[in-house]
Amino acid sequence: MDATVTPEGSLEVLSQQEVQQLRHLGEGGMHELFRRCCLAVLNSGSEVDDARLVFDQHKNFDIELIQQDRGIRLKVSNAPEQAFVDGRMIRGLREHLFAVLRDVVYMRTVLADTSVFDPESSAGITNSVFHALRHARILHSNGDPNIAVCWGGHAISREEYDYTKKVGYQLGLRGMNICTGCGPGAMKGPMKGATIAHAKQRIVGGRYLGLTEPGIIAAEPPNAIVNELVILPDIEKRLEAFVRVGHSFIVFPGGVGTAEEILYLLGILLHPGNADLPFPLVFSGPASAADYFKQIDRFLRFMLGESIASRYEIVTDDPARAAHLAHQGTQVVKEYRQQQNDAYFFNWMLSVDPGFQHPFKVDHESMRSLSLHRDLPSHVLASNLRKAFSGIVTGNVKEHGIRMVEEQGPFEIIGEPGLATQISDLLKAFVAQKRMRLPTTEYKPCFTIISR
Repeated sequence: MDATVTPEGSLEVLSQQEVQQLRHLGEGGMHELFRRCCLAVLNSGSEVDDARLVFDQHKNFDIELIQQDRGIRLKVSNAPEQAFVDGRMIRGLREHLFAVLRDVVYMRTVLADTSVFDPESSAGITNSVFHALRHARILHSNGDPNIAVCWGGHAISREEYDYTKKVGYQLGLRGMNICTGCGPGAMKGPMKGATIAHAKQRIVGGRYLGLTEPGIIAAEPPNAIVNELVILPDIEKRLEAFVRVGHSFIVFPGGVGTAEEILYLLGILLHPGNADLPFPLVFSGPASAADYFKQIDRFLRFMLGESIASRYEIVTDDPARAAHLAHQGTQVVKEYRQQQNDAYFFNWMLSVDPGFQHPFKVDHESMRSLSLHRDLPSHVLASNLRKAFSGIVTGNVKEHGIRMVEEQGPFEIIGEPGLATQISDLLKAFVAQKRMRLPTTEYKPCFTIISR
């Protein structure tokens, strides 16, 4: 379908110079990236999580920036039909279109100014994350800590999806707002549950934050419930944004992407500077997920040491308790930040090692070169494991990763005996449980584990 839309949620007020700059960038070297991200948000609700297939199915889709005295409009051609109702684009998706323009075109040029944002220093990277979130109006200085970050897989069973809705409902009853990776599955369920609870509690202005990045957005298109969407430049900045804005964390069952998020978070918490920092973390799922979390727990204890288990609590078949622990944890966070005179809206005190911040370029050589040995410091091993799982996500659903694997074969992940076995067992379980891709897609592993 074709349509012309005006700004909604972002970029409503622009100078003529800003409009001209956006048109120049959006129609120049950034056009293809901009076009693909716009297609991704309009493809919300799709049952396809193969980015290449999405782009191949919509080769004729295009988007044009139109200048007018009142600002800017977007003209879309051959857009997916599910983005419209009776010929009108769904309002939430219209908001998402202008979030893409804001983050992928406008903010990308702002953050590229190395005289302001040093891409090599830890402080510079954190500063760029802060500015991206502030420009998107995500950071609210006048509210209590109440953002629950919910992580989990996009390819989950109906039972697990329904459980995420129940937890979201319980969080909403307690006045919590929801932040997820904004896609389907465990990223959509908590938001869906919270909307009902917010309505019952007469909470006006419930927040449903979605954080994504250009590489994953086509495979996990933002669901239309998201009312605050931010597209960070890469996966590392996306992950840092989660841990900076969240006040409590709940992890539902998932695959390699969820394992990557867990390793990122726990690797950061292993930093000595974060030893006393309250950071509520709950692993939760239905009763049928008990074995899943037992395996995750065994894996983490083996890789990072027995003490790592003190950083999380496992709750199965009890949505109310999971939500209660998350809510209770935010009160502890509030008291701690009051004592330290730190902001509620951005966790400045959290120490993030540069190894977790610098983008990891996934290719066959970088995957083969990862050092995976248990004699490494635990936070370094966590960082390298995170990169290995990030590479598998790239090979599973990202267009360039899928092409690399097709042309050069599976990625090789090399680890010492014992450690390699643990990785292999976990990944085999993910494959057997159909957590690597949506069930409608036959999965062919993009990796091979080598013990050396």
